[in-house]
Amino acid sequence: MDYQIFIDKFLPVNFASILTLIASGPFMTQHFIVIGNPIAHSKSPEIHTQFAAQVGINISYQRQYCPDDAASFTALIEAFFQGGGVGANVTVPFKQVAYDCCVARGGLSEHAKVAGAVNTLLLNKALLKSGTPIAEAIYGDNTDGQGLVNHIKSLGWPLKGARVAIIGAGGAARGVILPLIEAGIAELTLANRTLSKATNLVTELSAASETINDQQIKTCSTEALSGDFDIIINATSIGLSGDTLPLSDELSGHYAYDMMYGRELPFLQHFAERGAQTSDGYGMLIGQAALSFECWTGHTIDVVKVTKTLQAL
Repeated sequence: MDYQIFIDKFLPVNFASILTLIASGPFMTQHFIVIGNPIAHSKSPEIHTQFAAQVGINISYQRQYCPDDAASFTALIEAFFQGGGVGANVTVPFKQVAYDCCVARGGLSEHAKVAGAVNTLLLNKALLKSGTPIAEAIYGDNTDGQGLVNHIKSLGWPLKGARVAIIGAGGAARGVILPLIEAGIAELTLANRTLSKATNLVTELSAASETINDQQIKTCSTEALSGDFDIIINATSIGLSGDTLPLSDELSGHYAYDMMYGRELPFLQHFAERGAQTSDGYGMLIGQAALSFECWTGHTIDVVKVTKTLQAL
């Protein structure tokens, strides 16, 4: 397919204009996009604009809607990179599609391989130098889990030697398990409403990573999760609907973290009432974005400073 024809016919005007700007070179502006469906709610452009201002580079970062099918996603990212784009973030529902694209093209980081999902796209420079076409050199990373770890560390919460429980066995959970283990936690329990889903995820990840296999993760149903933990992490999206998890009265934690953000979260209220320190996932959002930005540009971001700036806006 001719990608310019695809863009003109199927994609919104903003992406066509991005490609035109990129192709008009020479240019000093580095071009980035975040791809999703829906995408209008994404805070990524504001976050990355702050990153660029902090390190003094000129970027364009745009939200990019994509029809919800693999063919459209593949054509979009190929057109973007062939047009000179530097990097792309991927959000719902395309993280698995992005993973599949990169498996067949430029490769995956270890975190992306284990997570089975990609949130950061860039070009594999080694492959480009060897003569590989741009469309076949698209590389995938997953910065979600390390973004969580970095935020927890910035809060001063202890990870090394910690007893950690994660509630939820979906995509959010699978992306953070390896980085948490690498951070030096002592024990990890994975709880889910449907126990078999938690058990299956642990089996799958243990086969994919020796580090995870050595951890010997425990599993249980959400209702059966009990005991005292250092950190309890909610990796479900249930709080966004205002619903509550079926938490045992015998469950306690010193710190409670909900990966969601943007509203009052019942999970955090539950543990705050019991004396725990709490945090939502806004810092994780900024943390994973900072790692993507570093992958693309080589610039390290002062995440705490950017977070304060964004919260003041």
